[in-house]
Amino acid sequence: MNVVERLPSIAAGYRHTVLLRPDGAVLAVGGNKYGQCDVIGWQDMVAIAAANAHTGNSHTLGLRADGTVVAVGWNKYNQCDVSGWQDIVSVAAGWRRSAGIQSDGTVVAVGRNNEGQCNVSGWQDIIAVAAGDWHTAGLKRDGTVTITGNNRYGQSNVSSWRDIVAVAAGYLHTIGLRADGTVVAAGRNHEGQCNVNNWQDIVAIAAGSHHTIGLRADGSVEVQGWNKHGECNISDWRGIVAVAAGCAHSVGLKSDGTVVAAGNNTYGQCEVSSWPFGQLEGY
Repeated sequence: MNVVERLPSIAAGYRHTVLLRPDGAVLAVGGNKYGQCDVIGWQDMVAIAAANAHTGNSHTLGLRADGTVVAVGWNKYNQCDVSGWQDIVSVAAGWRRSAGIQSDGTVVAVGRNNEGQCNVSGWQDIIAVAAGDWHTAGLKRDGTVTITGNNRYGQSNVSSWRDIVAVAAGYLHTIGLRADGTVVAAGRNHEGQCNVNNWQDIVAIAAGSHHTIGLRADGSVEVQGWNKHGECNISDWRGIVAVAAGCAHSVGLKSDGTVVAAGNNTYGQCEVSSWPFGQLEGY
């Protein structure tokens, strides 16, 4: 993994949406009760993460090109105490905690650990990490997945997964993208968020609190789950190159540099149409 490789990206929290621009600057819109949108002035970022907490309290992480990390937002459980992290190549934000992958494939985590969701110190060969509300998933170099934390709904029952290339974690469910473009899921399925077995040709995934998004190779999207706020009304999206899922909203980055959003907009978290991003042709 090369931490200095800057790719455009988006992240969605409970009440806010974050955009990483190609120049390393960051923008945010939405609820800012805890300062989770106070990213003006961030520079030289290569990755971002937003805590998708179904209860509303949230924070935002930014990974710098030099491998250090910054954080803003809710910090009751010290989830924003990341200033001492070094040599980080990837970050994830969950409810009340933060996780980071170091260049040697080990993982660090801070925040609330009452259910073991921060027990990652023994992990090795990790290439991606995802943080749900109560559990943390790590994707290993060999395509398997390791999980720690709450397993009340079977969201940690992933020991049989193989050939995984990406993971995502929602409130109480876990999603895995296989190398062949199919998707697997484990955990709570009360709203149908795990009904992904027939998906094909998927190249990226995102998990909201109660819904799941899959990005197809052709730039269209699949979605399953709770649609109370219209967060699943995205079947007409085209030209998408990245997706993100908040608690009850969905965000897509288009190949022309524009951003689209659907779902709960009570706090302005879907007001992304005017974002100045720049052209992304060839991405």
